Amino acid sequence: MTRSKTSHSSPATGRVPIVGVAGWKKSGKTTLTVRLVEEFTRRGLKVATIKHAHHAFQIDDGETDSARHRRAGAKQVAIVSGARWAIVTELDGAPEPNFEEVVAALEPADLVIVEGYKSAAIPKIEARREVSFTRRPLADEDPNVIAIAADHAVTHPVLPVFSLDEIVGIADLINATIGPLEGRVARAEAYVTARLDEGELILTGRTEEPDAHEAAQDLQGRIEIPGRVRRAGEAADE
Repeated sequence: MTRSKTSHSSPATGRVPIVGVAGWKKSGKTTLTVRLVEEFTRRGLKVATIKHAHHAFQIDDGETDSARHRRAGAKQVAIVSGARWAIVTELDGAPEPNFEEVVAALEPADLVIVEGYKSAAIPKIEARREVSFTRRPLADEDPNVIAIAADHAVTHPVLPVFSLDEIVGIADLINATIGPLEGRVARAEAYVTARLDEGELILTGRTEEPDAHEAAQDLQGRIEIPGRVRRAGEAADE
């Protein structure tokens, strides 16, 4: 890795730790994304990903039962098994969900890695390869790029530059920039449990553990503890 003397400060991304992997076609985005998922998973993090596609993708094509349901006219198809489940929604000409809506649909995670969405205002790693269809640097146009990962020699006056193979170093930079990421969901669950053990949890204001509090807010509505978690202002059950 080569690093400039000037540090780069990334913009705030809200409560959910998000990092993007951006680049032009054939820049190595998918390979870098997959390897970062593997690395953060190896570190024990719960990772979610978002992939933006520029074509009409199919996840239940062919003669599967769910594909037949969809082709028959079902606007939503839920496919459920003991290993995984998915909901396929037909837009039928309606606008695709915006980035914020997609993020909001995910379950709580220690980190969300986004492939694509070059225009999203999130910290990004720019992937570059010599065989890329376009060579115009994104970092020159996007202040949200926090580092460059390339398969050839690159210099930048401000941003750290990595080889595309320096996965550990890139992961460390991400953690230093938007972290600490490790155990974020686990800390939130422990925080909720501890507060519940005290009698009741009210998710409001700030606490002495802001990271746990923010993550706990992400969990609100996604955990089933009937009658014991309430919003501020709601009366307690008699």
